[in-house]
Amino acid sequence: MKRTSIFYLLSVCFASIAQLVQGQPDNTKNLVYQETYPKIHDLVHTKLDVKFDYAKAYMYGKAWITLKPHFYSTDSLQLDAKGMDINKVAMVKGTTVSPLKYKYDGWFLRIKLDQTYKGGEKYTMYIDYTAKPNELKVNGSAAITDAKGLYFINPNGEDKSKPVQIWTQGEMEATSVWCPTIDKPNQKTTEEIIMTVPDKYVTLSNGKLISQKKNTDGTRTDHWKMDLPHAPYLFFMGVGDFSIVKDTYKGKEVSYYVEKEYAGVARKIFGHTPEMISFFEKITGVPYPWVKYAQMVGRDYVSGAMENTTATLHQESAQQDARQLIDGNIWEGTIAHELFHQWFGDYVTCESFSNLTLNESLADYSQYLWEEHKYGADAAGQENHNQMIGYLLTPGENEKDLVRFYYADKEEMFDAVSYNKGGRILHMLRNYIGDEAFFKGLNLYLVTNKFGTGEAHQFRLAFEEVTGKDLNWFFNQWYFGSGHPKVDISYAYGNSAKKVTVSIKQKQDDKTFKIPLAIDVYNGPSKVRHQVWMDSKEDTFTFNQAIEPTLVNVDADKVILWEKNDTRTLENFIHQYKYAGNYLDRREAIEALLKQQDNPIALEFLKTTLKDKYEGLRNFALESLDLTNEKVKAAVEPILFDLALNDKKSVVRATAIELLGSYGKIEYKDLFIKNLNDSSYSVAGAALTALSQVDPQASLAEAKRQMILKTNGKLTESMLKVLMEFDSGDDIDFIANKYNEMPLSASKFRATEGIGAYLNRIQNIENFKKGVDMITRFRDAISKIYQGKSDSYFNDRIIGALIEAKTEAGLNDQVEYLKSKLPK
Repeated sequence: MKRTSIFYLLSVCFASIAQLVQGQPDNTKNLVYQETYPKIHDLVHTKLDVKFDYAKAYMYGKAWITLKPHFYSTDSLQLDAKGMDINKVAMVKGTTVSPLKYKYDGWFLRIKLDQTYKGGEKYTMYIDYTAKPNELKVNGSAAITDAKGLYFINPNGEDKSKPVQIWTQGEMEATSVWCPTIDKPNQKTTEEIIMTVPDKYVTLSNGKLISQKKNTDGTRTDHWKMDLPHAPYLFFMGVGDFSIVKDTYKGKEVSYYVEKEYAGVARKIFGHTPEMISFFEKITGVPYPWVKYAQMVGRDYVSGAMENTTATLHQESAQQDARQLIDGNIWEGTIAHELFHQWFGDYVTCESFSNLTLNESLADYSQYLWEEHKYGADAAGQENHNQMIGYLLTPGENEKDLVRFYYADKEEMFDAVSYNKGGRILHMLRNYIGDEAFFKGLNLYLVTNKFGTGEAHQFRLAFEEVTGKDLNWFFNQWYFGSGHPKVDISYAYGNSAKKVTVSIKQKQDDKTFKIPLAIDVYNGPSKVRHQVWMDSKEDTFTFNQAIEPTLVNVDADKVILWEKNDTRTLENFIHQYKYAGNYLDRREAIEALLKQQDNPIALEFLKTTLKDKYEGLRNFALESLDLTNEKVKAAVEPILFDLALNDKKSVVRATAIELLGSYGKIEYKDLFIKNLNDSSYSVAGAALTALSQVDPQASLAEAKRQMILKTNGKLTESMLKVLMEFDSGDDIDFIANKYNEMPLSASKFRATEGIGAYLNRIQNIENFKKGVDMITRFRDAISKIYQGKSDSYFNDRIIGALIEAKTEAGLNDQVEYLKSKLPK
């Protein structure tokens, strides 16, 4: 599962959201010990035969479920079956089907078996049922916004802008909405699904398509079979009018199910998949274990993506057109994440959701590993830093254990601890034991527990066996504990003693962390590395040093998950940028320079960083320039112009162009106009925004011209910004449609910022209602995820402010409509 972290993105976008994040629900009370689900029965094989009623959004199912008592003899069976009509329950023995007594409460199907079965003795149940997912009332989470398991998308085709689709989402325990089962992660079963669908649609499920049969009524029956065991939450069905673009890997099918308009770019989106499989095979030492790998893009998907075994489902944001892809594939990390789950999560599954991080931290870290392999150390460093900040900026995460057995609801496990923090802990473990041991440990964990389940202790034991080291201290601290170090670092040099001293003070209250540290001491470009252990509230390390060092670099590999206050000087940071050199070394130096833009030395060197070898750091430095400072503005202008013309990366050119717009110089107008039709949406969008700052009417005319063209990404965002800033309200239909099409994202929140002022100018009541509706629709979508904790932003900052303004203007009909959109 790849979660969509909306509120982390918001905290990066604009500070006013921070208080909303703080308002997320406190689920720390009334915590319950969450034991591993007891195994009374083991699933052996599941066979389904299903048909879909599009008009009712029903699924008519027949299930043959083979089970065996796990150990103890039993004469009863309990299955998870949510919101179904149960038509028949029977025991199957050869050709004999014998009805059984059962009780059903809408959640659990409790069956009295025909006899007492001994441990390991197999039997097969038959269940005839109707699944009614839209009639089931269940809650989702911030990561998975709904939990009704089976989704009919635009089933009657009423929305002409949206395809008709069916797809399923099983994690955490939602497969049991459409398939009676033991819906727990510690169950493993082989499986086959027979789907009857309209012949015009294609299907996708786990395993291999073994047969297709056309029926006389215009339908077709597809039979998918999964010969290797996997967990019920990984069962999948997908149906729709997709183009199937096929690749191969070592004779196995690798396929991409996309909407037809994206067939031409499907390989640009997903085409690295075979190379990813090869790379992940190499580092895990385990060949890709399944018969195929397919990826489908579903509309209105309730999360980021889901690693259904052999059949990953992605949300529609994965589908990017050719102009978007010029700026880079925003979905590539998610593609790697879900693919790595085919090993960590599917091949070996977390035993319980308390151990969810054994699925998610590995998948999270795979994004780093892929970036490192494909794009180099700087790209990987940026990925690591972004994920670390995602954890550090999420309120309340510091209080949670990575592996936690106490929580109020299993959905809470999908958080920045299970994902981001877990990935950073793996990075520290890799650095501590070394690459060879780290990847050998991953291999041993997979091989030992293949087609089974694992927990954190088994993970630890694998690394202990490989390294010969006791790693209890590491796992107790990071896996079974919470928080991270918060440190002050200071330095001193004694000329007479010829020694340099490094002092590290841990400031967190709850515990003292034990950390292996690499400390590099520099004389010019030369360095000496010292390996030490931080294990006290205050540690002091002293090293012989003939002359005062030009830099002391603590955590020289930049792997430690901590918050630090480091007393290095500006000259130290400049030296660090020049000679330490990895991504985070340079970023830290740039951050220090940006804090001192009034300092001539800092400003002069800051100009150097605008030409950094890595585009991510060039862009970071550009975006953080203080152009309200006239000295900074004058000093960097020639560099901005050069980058706008010549940088090889479109995202850097775009940032430079947008910054040039803030100068308000008419002589740049031709540059902006020239880039309005750039092949990159980012460049074209930046040019439009910049043009609005030197010639507003020209930018409005250009935005209106672009309205008849297909746009996306940054260009659409810029168009909306220009239209909302300068349009009179006549184009509300276009604005509302484009705004409504945008996925839940940071871009959509940025687009929201200007809506209040825009709606304040609109006099026409019908147009005004359309504008209010698009805001409240977005508010309600976010409110559904965060249980209303974001409503104050929309209700107070936007709607409340509009009520005040419209009341003052005497527009009572608009005021009443606004009030109707507030909570009663």
